[in-house]
Amino acid sequence: MARRRSKKVFRSPKLARRQARKRRSRISERRKKEFLWRGYTMEQLKEIPLYPPEDDMEAPCIATLMPSRAKRSLSRGLSSECQKFLDRVRSNDNGNIVKTHCRGMYILPEMVGTTVGIHNGKDFVKVEIAPEMIGHALGEFAHTRKSVTHTGPGVGATRSSQHVALK
Repeated sequence: MARRRSKKVFRSPKLARRQARKRRSRISERRKKEFLWRGYTMEQLKEIPLYPPEDDMEAPCIATLMPSRAKRSLSRGLSSECQKFLDRVRSNDNGNIVKTHCRGMYILPEMVGTTVGIHNGKDFVKVEIAPEMIGHALGEFAHTRKSVTHTGPGVGATRSSQHVALK
């Protein structure tokens, strides 16, 4: 069985770019999926309670769906400071920024869509809570240390250390 050879077609650079753009747009359409976290959609997650009801301890709750560190922390209960922050997030209807110093507070599904000001030791960093952040601590999104970039050798140094070897 002989292979049929296709005739080589000349494509102009403009046509190649247009075809590549078309392929990319089709790929992005396919990738748009509904967000799932541990098999639950956002609507289902917002309906699940934070803790299980006392009469049915086997019922699913957010605390049992969290990663192990967050699960352990939530099983011990929220501190009064974190509880106050959560109450302010729940009562925030008009979209204001809710500021907090609770860097150890874990992001819950009911916080998704709000803007939180997280203290980094100097000022409050505005963070828009996205669904992918669920289960992470607030402090992970407000860095406390700034990266240092040094200039050339000898800049701002003392007279003895300004010397730069030629070789």
